[in-house]
Amino acid sequence: MRISDEQMKKVVARRKEQGQTQDSILGLREGTGESSGDIVARLTKRIANMPEREELVAELKARIEAGTYNPTGEEIADAMIRRAIADEYSL
Repeated sequence: MRISDEQMKKVVARRKEQGQTQDSILGLREGTGESSGDIVARLTKRIANMPEREELVAELKARIEAGTYNPTGEEIADAMIRRAIADEYSL
């Protein structure tokens, strides 16, 4: 399930109303000196621990094997982060 820009805006707006900063909404730690590599490693671990969606995985596997699925790295990262945020904050 794709998370729309509008859904993301709602999550961010709701969290800002609750006093959270953009970084805290995204799960980034403020003032810790956390490097970009640390952030990527932590988010990668969170994403790896997400439950699999067997039907989606099967569909994507078929498209990859057929050569019809060619997302950019940016598209993949965007989708993973959107899904993690949406799952965590229960849209």
